[in-house]
Amino acid sequence: MKQFLLIFLLMITGINVSAQRDTEHWIAPFYASSTVTQSLYLSTDSVTPFTVTVFSNNTALGTVTISKNNPQVYIVSPANISATSVSEGFTVINKGLYLNGTKPFYCTLRIVSSTTHAEILTSKGKAGIGKEFYVANTPSPFASTGNNFTAGVLATENNTVVTATWSAISTVAFIGAAPTTNTHTFTLNKGQSFIFAGSGSPAANMSAFIGAKIVSDKPITLTNGNVLGNFGTGTSAGADIILDQSVPTERLGNTFAMVRTRSTTADDIEGGIVIATENNTQVFLNGSTTPAATLNQGQWYRISGSNYLAQGGGAHKNMFISTSKNVYLYQLVSVGNSNATCGFNYIPPLNCFLPRKIDEIGKVNEMPTGAGGASVVASGTSVKLNILTEAGATVTVNGVAPTAAQGPFPLTGNTNWVTYALEPVAGNLTILSNKAVTAGINGGFSTSGYGGYFAGFSSIPLIAKQTGDCIPGLVLEVDDSYDTYQWFRNDIPIPGANSNSFTPTQSGNYTVRITVGSCLPATTPVYKVFTCLQQTTAAKTVCEGYINIVPAFTSSTQTFVPSTVQIVTPPANGTAIINPTTGVIGYVPNFGFVGTDTITYKFCGNAPEFVDCEQITLTLTISESPVVTNATMRSCYLESDIATGLFNLSNAVVNTQPGTTKKYYPSLTDANNQTNEITNFANYIAPNGVVFVRVSNANGCYRVAQITLVVLPPVKSTVLIDKEICIEDKTTLDAGPGFDGYQWSTGATTQTITDVSVGTYSVILKTGDCFTKQTVTVYPTKQPVISNIEVTSNDITVFVVGGTAPYKYSTDNINWQDSNIFTDLTRGDTTVYVKDSFDCTPIVVTITIPNIVNVITPNGDGVNDVLDYSALAHKPNLILGIFDRYGVKIFEGNKDTGFKWDGTINKTKKVSTGNYWFSITWNESKNKTPIKFSGWILVKNRE
Repeated sequence: MKQFLLIFLLMITGINVSAQRDTEHWIAPFYASSTVTQSLYLSTDSVTPFTVTVFSNNTALGTVTISKNNPQVYIVSPANISATSVSEGFTVINKGLYLNGTKPFYCTLRIVSSTTHAEILTSKGKAGIGKEFYVANTPSPFASTGNNFTAGVLATENNTVVTATWSAISTVAFIGAAPTTNTHTFTLNKGQSFIFAGSGSPAANMSAFIGAKIVSDKPITLTNGNVLGNFGTGTSAGADIILDQSVPTERLGNTFAMVRTRSTTADDIEGGIVIATENNTQVFLNGSTTPAATLNQGQWYRISGSNYLAQGGGAHKNMFISTSKNVYLYQLVSVGNSNATCGFNYIPPLNCFLPRKIDEIGKVNEMPTGAGGASVVASGTSVKLNILTEAGATVTVNGVAPTAAQGPFPLTGNTNWVTYALEPVAGNLTILSNKAVTAGINGGFSTSGYGGYFAGFSSIPLIAKQTGDCIPGLVLEVDDSYDTYQWFRNDIPIPGANSNSFTPTQSGNYTVRITVGSCLPATTPVYKVFTCLQQTTAAKTVCEGYINIVPAFTSSTQTFVPSTVQIVTPPANGTAIINPTTGVIGYVPNFGFVGTDTITYKFCGNAPEFVDCEQITLTLTISESPVVTNATMRSCYLESDIATGLFNLSNAVVNTQPGTTKKYYPSLTDANNQTNEITNFANYIAPNGVVFVRVSNANGCYRVAQITLVVLPPVKSTVLIDKEICIEDKTTLDAGPGFDGYQWSTGATTQTITDVSVGTYSVILKTGDCFTKQTVTVYPTKQPVISNIEVTSNDITVFVVGGTAPYKYSTDNINWQDSNIFTDLTRGDTTVYVKDSFDCTPIVVTITIPNIVNVITPNGDGVNDVLDYSALAHKPNLILGIFDRYGVKIFEGNKDTGFKWDGTINKTKKVSTGNYWFSITWNESKNKTPIKFSGWILVKNRE
């Protein structure tokens, strides 16, 4: 429809611009009732050129290189962004745009239908993607089959589940489907889209989808409005493109300002639309304390253009809107009071965190009306710039401060904000302020107009993804226009994380505390960061025809949950079964298969929220295990410890296959676990027992063999024992038969040695390869000892100790007797000979048999007056004792008494006549043999 020449739109007219400087831009498709042409306009503040890549359905369409003062245009095919066929409504399609640059940039999609209709859909960057939206478009009091509403959704990630819910009271007629309920759920992959669209006939259908709620489990973007549409009440003539990109609910606010556009008298095509996201939302205008409306979730209220207030002498009109809860506000705009030049624009909320600059808006007076969509300045184009900033700010446009006639203008109901208006402007614009600022342009040519906001599309700072989706590769960012930044993980500040971007290395809840100007510090809502599915590779060897694969994380500290284990790619040459209780995967190769096989399995951890998952591609080498046999080793005993032997374990033949490795362990458990390895296996000292050999091949397969260790004990002669011989004799030593060799200490190598005298000898006995040294002693026999001899009258009794009984006795060394008693011996000296069973040189003792005096008559007559044994006085230890018949000693003879007794007691008292006993003891002087001579004596005392 024809629009007015030289349209000067105040904020938005027919087409809108609401752009956000960012590194990524997502633009969802729209449903168009007429054929359109469109181009992307890209600009940046970076003086260093960089490349922006344009994608559609994940396929790169082309690239553009931009820098400051060098904005560029990229023509987009309608096949990538607009839907015109009924078959493209209410279904998943592959339309939509994604732009990515290494530095932040502004992006607008400028749409024209020749010069009859026009629009500029401007991307809000990552501020335009989220998980909850409410749909906006314009109502119409007149039915028109050429008009429609459109709400296009574009997914930014795979497997995105989206649910739309609309009014259950008003029936909605959709293009492409007729759902029987008021809700619809669908799934999109990254780059796919879905359009809800409906015809403008009947007229009520144009407003039936306003306030519809769209939610998703992953970020999406929403393009909503009308292509075409109108909303004036004066006439049904005329229509225009009315389109804008929405923002998610977390970006909303409750304080707004609008400036009236170029329809000065038609209040029905000015004003705005408020859409509530919560129940009991009150709407206030120009500081009034009385609500103009109270809305519930999904309800909307149309603000009349009559609520604009004149400022600065009346030429400038603005309006202050506030709400008790966060809402969407779309400004309704038009030019020259015409229903044919209408449009709407999302209005960002006023807040302290708006940027301090808008650098730069490119080619503000150009549109793709040239041949094939080329960008040109259409004949009669004029553009007006509107600035909204905090009161008291210093503002410049392309380095020049506005004049007093251009502003600032006050805002009734809020003294903290002011507005400016500058016209005409052209080319590239840079707006700087030392306080929060946002700006919009209003322009037009011939029959079309355009305009809109730049920056300020979140009421609070929000974390967004710069690149990546998870760790590693995820980079987070917030707007770069704040003064200071501090990143937190789980409410703990991250040292050194003080820029507008951050690369997390751990999962968790991330926030950023920012400051700007005089605003109070603000902390972003939590951004949950998860680790990516870690994809790793591993290799194992299957040695015994099966293997238990126990899932285990390679880096995460979490414990895997058995129920999460799943086989992604089963093995081709075997079978794999998951134990549902333990999560262990049992693998068995096909019978007879030797080679490599591959299995891919996945599992997740036990964290309550930030769960780590890993996918492992495991290469299995199916190999035969070594062939082993048990062995026995024998070793001669060690002389230092005869219970042990010295073994060279490597000599045990447990495996003969080439290429194997042997390691030795004290126990089977050690061999399996490779602990406590025996490193001195070539000189291993051990008692009887076993050791174990782990025999491994090049593939790591192993078997364990057992080596039995046998210590050969000393083998001694049982017949070679110590001997006793007479010291003057010689003997024969016999080591006995059965030995493999003999080595005597005498040098002899025979079984026996002869003519052996008293002494100690040794022989080394050889048994097989072992030698045993055996010592033998030839002792001199112990000679018997005559312990004492008792003499009774002419008899003697010889007492012998020591030696080896039986004894032999003799008094002439010729005639020998077994009895130790000799009788009727001659008085005087007698020699006694004694020998034992060894028949050695006899023991010789010479004794004296005294004369026997049996009667004394101690009467002083000189005859037999005393008992006199003084003749024995030369015998050692001679003692004479006299005893009465009761055994009481009554006299003892010694040197002092001359070994004589005169029959008295103490030489004073004579004993009574009677028999008395005497005992004489001494030692023979040669060999100290004790001698005892006893008998009786008769004492006759005569007075």
